[in-house]
Amino acid sequence: MSHAVISPAALRRIMKEEASEYALIDVREQGVHSEGHPFFATPLPLSHLELKATRLLPRKSVPLFILDQGPDLPLATRAADKLAQMGYSDISLVEGGAAAWREEGFELFTGVNVPSKAFGEFVEETYGTPHITAADLAARRDAGEKIVILDSRPYPEFHRMSIPGGVDMPGAELVHRVFETVSDKDMQIVVNCAGRTRSIVGAQSLINAGIPNPVCALKDGTMGWYLADLDLAYREDSVAPPPGAAALKRSQQSAAAVEKRFGVKRIDMETLQSLQEEAENRSLFVLDVRSEEEYLAGHLAGSDHAPGGQLVQATDEYVAVRNSRIVLIDDDAVRGVMTASWLIQMNWPEVYVLTVESDLLRETGWPAGPDIARSPLISAFELDAVLASGEPVAVLDLATSLEYRAGHIPGAYWAIRARLPEDHIFIPPVGLIILTSKNGTLGHLAAPEIVRLRSEALVRVLEGGTDEWEQKSLRLESGDTRLLSRADDVWYKPYDTADKQAVRQRMKDYLTWEVGLMKQIERDGLVRFRRFH
Repeated sequence: MSHAVISPAALRRIMKEEASEYALIDVREQGVHSEGHPFFATPLPLSHLELKATRLLPRKSVPLFILDQGPDLPLATRAADKLAQMGYSDISLVEGGAAAWREEGFELFTGVNVPSKAFGEFVEETYGTPHITAADLAARRDAGEKIVILDSRPYPEFHRMSIPGGVDMPGAELVHRVFETVSDKDMQIVVNCAGRTRSIVGAQSLINAGIPNPVCALKDGTMGWYLADLDLAYREDSVAPPPGAAALKRSQQSAAAVEKRFGVKRIDMETLQSLQEEAENRSLFVLDVRSEEEYLAGHLAGSDHAPGGQLVQATDEYVAVRNSRIVLIDDDAVRGVMTASWLIQMNWPEVYVLTVESDLLRETGWPAGPDIARSPLISAFELDAVLASGEPVAVLDLATSLEYRAGHIPGAYWAIRARLPEDHIFIPPVGLIILTSKNGTLGHLAAPEIVRLRSEALVRVLEGGTDEWEQKSLRLESGDTRLLSRADDVWYKPYDTADKQAVRQRMKDYLTWEVGLMKQIERDGLVRFRRFH
């Protein structure tokens, strides 16, 4: 199948004009993406394309520009073919990929969630968000000062490691829950995250909302605490409670002031329906910014979950189409407004807030995933018996390298789905190949590809994936034991290693990178964040 081609220079002109919708899709693995990409490139790895494309690219006629590495790792054509089969009609390949972009002298940004991370630095520089160092915070607490630490990360991150005594209050929940948690207006509030962005944006959210308390961000978050040789807490469970009626009223009053200052636009259900009727011509993202528990208990039909703080922290994980329309759903007139205020400052052109009455939040659970053809299965107990028999068999795990490292079926190999055409040759010459992944879905996607590559072998998918294997209390092994592909599929966080010296250096490098983003976006010249005074 042939596709149109666009030069890096022509694409950059489109990006600079910001006149219409487009999506620049990086189909390399996230780890490769993190090694260098254009500022507004959204990671959508070829390995996961069918699972994520519809959510990230809701309009099939949106102009798509497909980026790969270039001649050294050509993936764009394969991705374009898949997208065309899914019904996308306006597809162009970026000529020469990321390598050509660099050769043209254009900026490539390392790391992940770059637009959001750069925005956090912009916020601190623009508004002078106060901060406190880890050493100063520890000293002031030891001196008996009244201080509360609010952790702006989602619970799993907080539970993994946190500042001792901290309370989990993720992103958009800060203004929503703060009055229920902090009743003393003289108490110092310190907002932290793992690094910088959510600390800065979280603290500035409280300041923008007019919270009477003194507020500051913990400089460099848990990384700064660790680098100061202070002890972190692990597996903590202190979560801020939802607001009572009186506290919620105060939060709503605070959010109303933010709404006015930043020009947040509200809509009703009738207007949402009008936007939905235009969705074939304008991309529309309907995102519920409440907590996961609330979303699962009941949400507006057709909405996706995007907790407000994470949406600001990692916008490219939820919205891939530049200049598209975004409708934020809440039920309290606080979280939607606070999230919208930040997206407006990120220069998103059309952001709306819809506060929905609870009787319309009728759909429960997670939305159904894409319809994927199912391949022949083998159960966990059947596979266990095959492995015990000594029959020549190869188990191939397609989960992320981090998931594989944490736990996999004994003897399983690991590979990246998109690289199977090259890396399948490392699978032993056996008559039976079992495919697995965390929940088995990637196994079903890869099964027809393995059948074509290894026609002599019988191919089966592990029912329920490695999760099901573990739930059956069958043995797992851990470590990077049998890697068939280069483990660059994900961006490794600074603490994703057991080497303590490496952790410290990675943290220092990460924090230096974040601070340096402002100078790089100035060189790039594509970013137009908005200042409000």
